[in-house]
Amino acid sequence: MARLKPLTDNIWHAAIPHTFMGLHVGSRMTVVKLSTGGLLLHSPIPVDDALAAELATLGEVKHIVCPNLFHHVFAADVKARYPQAILHGPQKLAAKRKDLSLDAVLTEVPHPDWGNDFELVFIEGSMLNETVFYHRATQTLIAADLIENFHQCDHGFTRWYLKLGGLWKKPGWHPILRLVYLNRRKARASITRILDWPVENLSLAHGDVITGHARNQLYLGLRWLL
Repeated sequence: MARLKPLTDNIWHAAIPHTFMGLHVGSRMTVVKLSTGGLLLHSPIPVDDALAAELATLGEVKHIVCPNLFHHVFAADVKARYPQAILHGPQKLAAKRKDLSLDAVLTEVPHPDWGNDFELVFIEGSMLNETVFYHRATQTLIAADLIENFHQCDHGFTRWYLKLGGLWKKPGWHPILRLVYLNRRKARASITRILDWPVENLSLAHGDVITGHARNQLYLGLRWLL
């Protein structure tokens, strides 16, 4: 099962195997200890007793964030484990998951608990409806489906898919998935705002996290859009 790994000060991550349309892309949750003391779970994955015990040593889970319209699969179960936590998600997620009761709509305006920790950018022009988080103190960008970064994969079909898309052992976004950007001009403006941040670390949902000089890798992965 998933176990927490440190990324930088007050940020951890845990990944699980996960398939999407037959592809073994995995999924990663990022955990941030807020300056207010509570924990924020970004892009939730299943939390079993062992992972819950690890989280409990760090603090109390106060926020659960579904960052876009796709990273919500395990949100209901995690919310059931932490009913006191505030569940955040995009406005359109409420319509997509009528069984999932959001406590707060995710926008670029930080929740009061986050104000001293994050800057946020909503990516315009994309069907994903994703909001990315920039942790100022550690210069860490937290995203779900901004880029992928695979340096290893044991599944042959997935490896073939990554190589065909030019993503094997390099950051990027598959040409097939670029279709989710319906308005590239608007998306480009959002991405430019993100690249203005001095990003040192990047925690993403699919592939390997990037530590050190992450902005360069981010630029390479998004160059097709710029």
